Amino acid sequence: MALRVRNITKGVNFLSRDVLSFNDDHGYPSRRRSLVGDAKFETVKNKEAKETWILEQRKKTEDEELSEEEVFLVSDIPDEPLPSPQQVNLVLSVKDGFNTLPRILRIIQSCQGCILHLETRTSKKTDFDFDIMVRINATKDRVLHIIKALKANSVHDINILIEEKISIKDPWFPRHISELDFCTHLMTKFEPELDLDHPGFSDQVYRARRKQIAEIAFLYKYGETIPRVNYTEEEIRTWGVVYSNLKSFLPTHACKQYLEVFTILEKECGYRADNIPQLEDVSNFLKKRTGFQVRPAAGLLTARDFLASLAFRVFQSTQYVRHGSSPDHSPEPDCIHELLGHIPMLANPSFAQFSQEIGLASLGAPDTEIEKFATLYWFTVEFGLCKQNGEVRAYGAGLLSSYGELQHALSDKPEQRVFDPENAAVQPYQDQDYQDVYYVAETFDDAKEKFRNYVAQHLKRNYEVRYDPFTQSVHVLDSVEKLQTLSSSLQNEIVRLASAIKKLSMQ
Repeated sequence: MALRVRNITKGVNFLSRDVLSFNDDHGYPSRRRSLVGDAKFETVKNKEAKETWILEQRKKTEDEELSEEEVFLVSDIPDEPLPSPQQVNLVLSVKDGFNTLPRILRIIQSCQGCILHLETRTSKKTDFDFDIMVRINATKDRVLHIIKALKANSVHDINILIEEKISIKDPWFPRHISELDFCTHLMTKFEPELDLDHPGFSDQVYRARRKQIAEIAFLYKYGETIPRVNYTEEEIRTWGVVYSNLKSFLPTHACKQYLEVFTILEKECGYRADNIPQLEDVSNFLKKRTGFQVRPAAGLLTARDFLASLAFRVFQSTQYVRHGSSPDHSPEPDCIHELLGHIPMLANPSFAQFSQEIGLASLGAPDTEIEKFATLYWFTVEFGLCKQNGEVRAYGAGLLSSYGELQHALSDKPEQRVFDPENAAVQPYQDQDYQDVYYVAETFDDAKEKFRNYVAQHLKRNYEVRYDPFTQSVHVLDSVEKLQTLSSSLQNEIVRLASAIKKLSMQ
């Protein structure tokens, strides 16, 4: 198997994949829940967890003076039951040509490393002249001494060659759709039993109901049928209030793609004022339309896990209904928001592709990029506007499930800007009231193209990923063999395209 360069071994989860608590004690203030806020919180907690892990690794190596980079490099070397020598491949990037090579060899030998193989090449890094690959035989402790000695002698760029390209510094992400079972559920200050301002705080019956429905998501595993919820009369009544009020605004405020699918949902999935559709039925509907499917969620997931689900064309959806005393507003996403806001748009092929592109870009991305992707998601999928026939219409789920904000967004009160990912990714968002700024896309295809260009220019990830719909897997394109497989697949599609064009031209 060909070797690949990477800095560290396979990914470490700095955050536990269990239930996290987002509350005041952990620095997350009580407020309207949003993907953007959770992404910012996750960045802070990841940094804290990473620092703790580095301290643990320093103690493990009994060397408190190790730099962060040295900790990662040493972690790349497999542990052995006994301190026996093993083969390790180092790639050293140097600036002053081959003048440093004799010194490097002397350092390795003085640290009791046995040199087995050596080769050089012109460096692909702009700041260096040459790369030196040296295979040594040494114990893990000796390798650590070699790395430290090389760094002390001005060899600052050191990598370890192994068979995969993903680094331990790169966040974990699922490779198969079944691994979404490991996604992290979040508890926040907005849980009914935790938030004094939550409409359901003093309602013991509602709190028990929320726990009952949340248990469905906690127990759900890949491949299972989504359990049906027998909604109560009060829950159906709350749904009906929102459904009826919102429906009166849709013809003049919603985009045509939404309206087209909404009509079909009424016919095929039981969308009506006196019935709350079941996730299993909606999921089967989406599979036939765009390949998307629904997975039950207890509430909010981490921003990283939520976006990763989109990469597999999976939408994480709640099943509970907001409290009946506040049908027009919910401090967190509920099934009314999911079913009325998200599902119709996910049934549109172009929009579904756009959603998946955001998900694929998020896989393995740094925390700072996750914040930007979450913000882009906020201003597009949640609160996006688009142009149609000279008018501005809504396609964002946050708008299409809230008739109050839907009216506000299309009024002359807020600012409407042309969609620009670079600008939208850093735009401050409003999480306690209606938005002050909305972004208007020319078309979904235009939004996709702008997003692709943004990712190509800004995503700090040293590998590309590809989704395989046949196996429902994500592949890291980090070898010639994988590129050849992709090329072969594309060639087959091009042959079919050329054949179809030829047959159409003969008609």
